[in-house]
Amino acid sequence: MANTAENPLVNLSEALAERVRLARPLVAGITVPGHRMRSATLWRKDVVVASEQRFPEAGDAKVILADGSAFTARVAGRDPSTNVVALQLDAAPDPTPLPAGEPQPGGLVLALGADDGGISVRLGVIHSVGPFWHSRMGGRIDRRITLDIRVTPREEGGPVLDPGGGLLGISTLGPRGRVLVIPASTVEAVLGPLLSKGRVERGWLGLALQPVLIPEALQAEAGQSQGLMVMSVSKDGPAAKANLHAGDILVRIAGESVTSPTAVAQYLGPDSVAKQVELHLIRADKPFSIPVTVGIRPDR
Repeated sequence: MANTAENPLVNLSEALAERVRLARPLVAGITVPGHRMRSATLWRKDVVVASEQRFPEAGDAKVILADGSAFTARVAGRDPSTNVVALQLDAAPDPTPLPAGEPQPGGLVLALGADDGGISVRLGVIHSVGPFWHSRMGGRIDRRITLDIRVTPREEGGPVLDPGGGLLGISTLGPRGRVLVIPASTVEAVLGPLLSKGRVERGWLGLALQPVLIPEALQAEAGQSQGLMVMSVSKDGPAAKANLHAGDILVRIAGESVTSPTAVAQYLGPDSVAKQVELHLIRADKPFSIPVTVGIRPDR
């Protein structure tokens, strides 16, 4: 029989199993009547976080930890922009904190999830690591971590570990079935507002926008060929108070070119609320600018 102490595959297997053992207390399952169990991560004492896009519209739930203990929970807050939902539990244990993970392209990852018999584990590779990015709803995600791994909708929201056992964040299913990581730093950034206010307040102009070509005669003056046509203006919203109209074409915000609604959402982060910004527009083939005080985005 081969000496297992010198077998690198055995050593790797044992090391991965140990990482899972240490992270097992973080894995939670969330059940809501009428819905399938979803995975979550015990983030701190009495708080679990999960994927917001997979979580049903509910106020109460039951959280089951990997050791089988169950707790009543209530939804403390949701942030669709970063895809994080936070639930507060009744007297859950304080998990042993894991060190912060550091993603490396080509590095191994372990994605954990809830299962009827305890936990599920997926082994994969970090496909790519990029800088911060913004979701379509304008939420800032601190790093773009893409995994080469399969995660089911049920497992989405569980913890993701690096080879050293560091916590990278929680798993989420992105566009075209890609598996991404919501970094731990992003979760931490939104958790405070979710627990205290139930939401993350972001900026709002009260405009429905559609990409459009700028009239050719005005493109040189505008400095760009595309803009955003105002399709509708929310009643009593910031744009309405500034006398914007349907048919206006938005070209720049505070001097920055905007050519897509996503670009506008990126500008309207939490720090933009109550600030006055200069909007540069075109109305009836005439450029003009107008100051607007950014409001708070209404609940969906």
